[in-house]
Amino acid sequence: MKHSLVCALLVCAFPGASFNNLLADDVSPEILARLQAGLNDLQAKVAELRKSPATPNPDHNLLVADVDVCAKAVEWMLRHNEFPKKEYADQAASAIELGRQRAAELLKQQPTWELRPGVSIRGYVSKVDGSVQPYALTLPAGVNPLSGDRWPLHVKLHGRADGMNEVNFIARHEGKPLPKGQTWIQLDVYGRGNNAYRWAGETDVFEAIADVRRRFRIDDHRITLHGFSMGGAGSWHLGLHYPAMWSSVGPGAGFVDFYNYQKQTEQRPPWQHATLGIYDAIDYSLNAFNVPVCSYGGELDAQLIASTSMVEAAKQQNVDIRLLIGEGMGHKFHPDSFKQFMAFHQEKSAAGRQFGSGRKHIRFTTRTLKYNSCDWLTIEEVERVYVPTTVEAVINDDGNVEVTTDNVSALSLSRDVGTLAVIDGETLPLADAGEGLLPNVYFVKNEQGWVDLNYDDSRDFQNNPERNKRRNLQGPIDDAFMGPFVCVTGSHPTRQSQHDEWVRWTLQQFESEFDQWMRARVRSIRDMDLDADTIAGQHLILFGDPSSNSVLKQVLPALPVEWTDDSFTVNGKTFSTNDHGLSLIFPNPLNARKYVVINSGQTFHDRDFRASNSWLFPRLGDIAVRKFAKNAEGGYDEEIIWAANFNSGWELDPVD
Repeated sequence: MKHSLVCALLVCAFPGASFNNLLADDVSPEILARLQAGLNDLQAKVAELRKSPATPNPDHNLLVADVDVCAKAVEWMLRHNEFPKKEYADQAASAIELGRQRAAELLKQQPTWELRPGVSIRGYVSKVDGSVQPYALTLPAGVNPLSGDRWPLHVKLHGRADGMNEVNFIARHEGKPLPKGQTWIQLDVYGRGNNAYRWAGETDVFEAIADVRRRFRIDDHRITLHGFSMGGAGSWHLGLHYPAMWSSVGPGAGFVDFYNYQKQTEQRPPWQHATLGIYDAIDYSLNAFNVPVCSYGGELDAQLIASTSMVEAAKQQNVDIRLLIGEGMGHKFHPDSFKQFMAFHQEKSAAGRQFGSGRKHIRFTTRTLKYNSCDWLTIEEVERVYVPTTVEAVINDDGNVEVTTDNVSALSLSRDVGTLAVIDGETLPLADAGEGLLPNVYFVKNEQGWVDLNYDDSRDFQNNPERNKRRNLQGPIDDAFMGPFVCVTGSHPTRQSQHDEWVRWTLQQFESEFDQWMRARVRSIRDMDLDADTIAGQHLILFGDPSSNSVLKQVLPALPVEWTDDSFTVNGKTFSTNDHGLSLIFPNPLNARKYVVINSGQTFHDRDFRASNSWLFPRLGDIAVRKFAKNAEGGYDEEIIWAANFNSGWELDPVD
């Protein structure tokens, strides 16, 4: 199958704007110069704050991020010429002034925004790429982190807004008053823009929650997730993939199925079709059994079908999802429906989520080990990847845990939820298993059936000596960019000049697109500068070939590929590097808890971001060979010659 990608090598390293238009004509050079000068001044103040000596405020570094996020917002706006409306220049000036005010207050150790009721912008430093990312926080009156009070949290996901960059996000939220009657803390997620909370956008949700937890005492049993439109799609996605995390989930008018939403009648190639199971929420409807869900759709909204489809899919599993339909409404909330919607979630928040032994019954499904856990039960390994994997577990009246599985080869249970585990009819110890020394008990399926692991075997199992697919080590290529990563470039050109140019273009394309669409710079080092700390803490994204990149040469013997000066062999076929490139993801031979990726950034591209969030699915699977040819624009056309997903043991099945 052909997969064409045309991308020119552009003069500017970071071309274009996220909003399909360039710099507005009515933003004068004088205004731009003034904004740049203000940004330079604010960045100097941030640098001064970061060098400040230890202060009595233990949250100093958290508060510095609240200043730095204003500078980051304006920097990216100027870098990408993001002025779709005239008022954006004024919003940028306001962001600079906000940062200056905060910097002055923090230097005096008098940050007035820290506990102020109402809405304020906060920032945190992402572990993914070291970038500063924003979120909005609404505080009710009386929040005091030093008290013993724990506060419920609402996590709200915004809809798609093509004109909303960080500056505009700040303008939409900063300084807004506390809504009447709000008694909870609310986190409005930025999510790195418009990606339906996928990939690094998903990581942003959880990093923002973690940052709120660092600042305030949050009641972890009373976290509500809701959103509308793209935020509804994100709520279906995160709500059903992590069902034990929320007291309730509220998706409004969000897509749940790529093929239906995009009206696609032709099936994607096998390696892509399989990975649609990562995100298609319709495949996870069973998980609504574990969390209360109230969905909404307007009566006249074409996206009502997302909610009705989910309700029907859940009903077929004997699971209830409440559906509110706004009479006569299009793609927005009916006021009466919104009142019912919020009443539902406040009721569930007041009750709190079930957890631990209080959750007597789990019904859980997944198609990827990325989403493998529900409260006290975790699917550790599967027999076959990207097919339905299902568990049902009940704590019975005798205090034992009865578990039935499908497509599971290893699982773990919290030892404190039962005395014995009865897995697929086999009775095994639970409370006393593994010498009682670890919080979880591991069970592995072999040819004879299920066995429980002792303490030593449990510790060994956690180290994954066989390097099987596990959570955060399950692929595909794009998964590497959800956690800390660094690009490692070679110190020399590759042997084939055409291949060398393609490698450089591939890295440049990744840097440009990640900068624009995921709102951060890609970190990059030379192979000679790779150190033990980087190997221990980050996924390694290697660019080049064994002759140019010493790290690639070092790990190559453990990878499923043979590579010479002018060709590579994979899956029994040899390809010339003169016009072919290899991309793959694999457990890093230097640190099996992390990935190594070769010659690939994210596998979806600029046109996919511009088209729809639903197009942000993997294109290359775990491993792919592409034929490339330089085009008239100076970029490359690419054709996928072969691609596949590794099986559960990180091997290629014979059929591939």
